[in-house]
Amino acid sequence: MDHDFRVRSITADDWDGIVALEAGAYADCALSESRAALESRAAASPATCFVLEHRRRLAGYVLALPYPPFRYPDLSRAEDSVFPSTNLHLHDLVIARDLQGGGLSRHLLSRLTATARSRRFERISLIAVEGSRPFWAAQGYRPHPDTPLPQGYGSRAVYMSRSLGPDLPTAAPGARP
Repeated sequence: MDHDFRVRSITADDWDGIVALEAGAYADCALSESRAALESRAAASPATCFVLEHRRRLAGYVLALPYPPFRYPDLSRAEDSVFPSTNLHLHDLVIARDLQGGGLSRHLLSRLTATARSRRFERISLIAVEGSRPFWAAQGYRPHPDTPLPQGYGSRAVYMSRSLGPDLPTAAPGARP
C-alpha cells in the first residue's frame, strides 16, 4: 500500500460518497441504512467519525458514537439522543471494495482507537457482521455471543468489545477484514 492517504473529519460534502460506500458494502446483505440514520450517528459524536481519502478520493469512513455497553444502534432509525458512556460503539467501518486488503481498515481503526483513548473512553464495542469476526478478533475484540441482537444485523452477527487499556495495541499487524 502506498501512503497517499489522509484521515480527516467528516464534512457535509462527504455524505454522497459515504452513502455510496455504505450501499456498496451492505446492499447485498440487507444491512444498508438510510442517509438520515448515517448522518445522525456522525452528529452524535463528530469527534469519533472520520473519512479516509486515498489519492484524493473518498476511500472509506468510520462512524463511532458513545453507547452503553451491550447496546447498539437500531439500523432502521436515526439516533435521537446521545448517550453519556465510557463505551464507544464502532458502528461502521467501510473501505472501498477495490482498496480492501491493503491495511486501510487498520489505519482507520488505529486513528479511532487513539481518539477514543484521548477522549477517555474505556472500551470500544461493535457488532461483527457478514463473517468479519476473525478480523475483529485479530484486532483484540472479544466476542460476547450471549448478547442478543436483532435479525436486522444478520444471522452471523456477534457483539464484540475490547478494553482500551494502555498496554493493548491499536491494531494487529497483518490482519485484514
